[in-house]
Formats: sequence, C-alpha cells, structure tokens
Amino acid sequence: MKSLKKKRRIQIVAIATVALVISTVLIGYAMRDGINFFRSPSQVIAEPPSPTEVFRIGGLVEEGSIVRGEGETVRFNVTDGGGVVTVTYKGVLPDLFEENQGMVGTGSLQDGVFVASEILAKHDETYMPKEVVDALKEQGVYKDPEGNIRPIEEASGS
Repeated sequence: MKSLKKKRRIQIVAIATVALVISTVLIGYAMRDGINFFRSPSQVIAEPPSPTEVFRIGGLVEEGSIVRGEGETVRFNVTDGGGVVTVTYKGVLPDLFEENQGMVGTGSLQDGVFVASEILAKHDETYMPKEVVDALKEQGVYKDPEGNIRPIEEASGS
C-alpha cells in the first residue's frame, strides 16, 4: 500500500515538472517577438544587428536631416553625439516630432538604414525618453530641456 502512495506522489511531481517546463517554453516562445532591445546610434554602428532583429533606437533628430519623400515617407538622421544612423519611416509622424528633439523608433536595420515601423517623440517641452538621456550621457554629451548642449559634469550638477 505504501509503495502505491509513493508511486502516485512521484507521478504527480513528474507531471507537475513537465507542465512547468512546457509552460515556461511556451511563454518564452510567445514573448520572443514582444521584446525589443534599446540601442543608441553608436551601439548600432559598433555592432550592427541582423536584418531580422527588431529593436528600438533612440537619440536626437539631427538638424537639417529631415527629408520628406513621396506620400508619407520620411527620411532623417538620428544621433547620440557619437554616431549617426539614417532612419526611414512610412507613416504620419507625431505632432511633436522635430529636429534637435528626442525620439525613439522601433524597427530593424536593413542595408545600414534603420527602417522604422513606429516613431515616438517627446510628449512635452521638457521630456526626453530615459533611454535617450542615458545614451547621450554615455557619449559625454547631454542636451538639457532649454536646448543647451553641455558636458555630463554640468548636466548632473557635479
């Protein structure tokens, strides 16, 4: 009688373990397309991702680089002070999208050009995405809300 209880217990533990492994694999498989890593232009230039990888890029829209094509196609450069990546986007840009302002785009790198499927811009006069601020600080340059570019030491108040 005891061996039957012990056998049932082992079966239940084995079934629970298999169910846990299967559910973990299914969750990981479902999330693989939903996870987008953030990269600065300098990181994209240093280690270009594969054309199939979807990621987020952020930085400042370079002054004088916005070129509107036919229809809704827009081409511009994004920079973090250390590197410049050309971005193309087909669609309507956010109202607050403009030169020398922070932006984050989601898409993939194809032949050295970032093809964006989504563009996000700052939502007010003082906001810049945290990832963009961190990337600019990492490059040694930070643009404050007044538009002044200054070294990290001044930006952090040190």
